This record gives sequence, C-alpha cells and structure tokens, in this order.
Amino acid sequence: MTVTHIQSNKEKSLSERFEIAFNQIHKCLIDKVKDTSDDRFKNLVETGMKKHSLIRSFYNELFQFAKLRNAIVHEKVDHDYYIAEPHLEIVERIEKIAAYFMKPETALNIATKKVHRFKENDRLEDVLSCIRKTSYSRFPVYNEKGEYLWLLTATYLLNWLTDHLADQVIDLNNARISDIANKEHKQLVAFISKTSSIFKAEEIFENFHREGKKLEAIIITLNGSENEKPLGIVTSYDLIEIDLDD
Repeated sequence: MTVTHIQSNKEKSLSERFEIAFNQIHKCLIDKVKDTSDDRFKNLVETGMKKHSLIRSFYNELFQFAKLRNAIVHEKVDHDYYIAEPHLEIVERIEKIAAYFMKPETALNIATKKVHRFKENDRLEDVLSCIRKTSYSRFPVYNEKGEYLWLLTATYLLNWLTDHLADQVIDLNNARISDIANKEHKQLVAFISKTSSIFKAEEIFENFHREGKKLEAIIITLNGSENEKPLGIVTSYDLIEIDLDD
C-alpha cells in the first residue's frame, strides 16, 4: 500500500475522503460492538468480528485501513493539509465499505426467500413432497385464520417418523401436521420486519444464546408481525455464510 505526495486543494483530497470514511466506520463500530469498553478501532474490529458477519467480511481490510489511517494522520501538517495521500482505489474501497456499515444489508437480502408455509390440517405427505422438491428444512405452520402456530423442521419430522415407524406403519395419506404438533417441544423463532438489518438479526440470535436458548430461525414479515405472510427465513448459518463482496 503506497502513498504519493501532493498538496491539498479546495476539493476534498483523497486523504480527507479516506479519513471521513474511516471515521464513519469507526462510529458504526462503536454503536454496534457492545462487548467492550475499549473503543479503539482495532479493538472494536477484533471484538466485533466474533459476532458480526459484516465485520468478519472486511476483517483484514479494516486492519489495513487502520494502519494506513495512522500513517496519514501522522503525516498531517494541519487541519486541511496532508502530505501523504492514499491511492484512489484505496479511497473508493473504504468509501464502499463505509456505505455497507452506514446502511447495512437487510436480513431479507440474505434470507431464504421462497418460504413454504403450511396449515395445520395439511397432510404430512405434502411436507415430505416439498422437502424432496426444494431441499428446504423449515416450514412455518399456521391455523385457518392465518395465525402463526409453530415452525416445523425436517429434523423434527424425521425424528417423529422414526419414532412412530418403530411401533407401526404410518398412513401418510391420512396423517396431518396437527397430528405431530408437540406443544412442549416447539422450536424457538423470532420475527422481524423486512427492513431490519443484518445487525438486528445477529443481535437477536446473540440475545437468545446469552440466555442459553437455541433460536431455530428468524422469520421475516412485512412489519415483523408473526401473523403476516412470511417473506424470508434466516438462520444462524445464513449469517455465518454472508459474503458481501466479490
């Protein structure tokens, strides 16, 4: 990462643009990383990457930006005069990343968007058919009024089938989703609106984890109401697998 030596002009210099973007990222890190009282940039990156996919996505670059920022600031003569200037592509890169932090990706953008939902009186055979065709593994279940009841997972269904096949042959043509509902073993889910950010989704998963509870999924609806049409489903695995940049 090299620097050239030029004099500032009336327009924002590359160094000014770099410092503005750096400070924007720093502010976002302070706002989002709650598990430390040390608000130094590098510490926030190191602490935040453990829980926030956005920080993990740019972990290496953020550390390089911190080094470059220190070099630029140390070469700063006064408030608006820099001796050292970063290359244009570096400035454009940090500005792009700053934009990600200031307006983070919505959880809906990384969610499984083709949600297959069922009513409690639908046949189990229909669920199995859907699993075969789509490989989906989570299905919100609703009553006839469109009210959310529970989340049926492929794992739960498989376990139920295994337990019952050990005792008798199951007539899947007549078996209904309501037949396998177990109020004592409902999967934990949360609901958020379609505009909620990745940070919001991660915060919810972390809150459940802190309480020693396993959150199976977050269901995204228009306004975050559980009785609205599901627009997407996010799991902790989706957050781990985020890749924001090519």
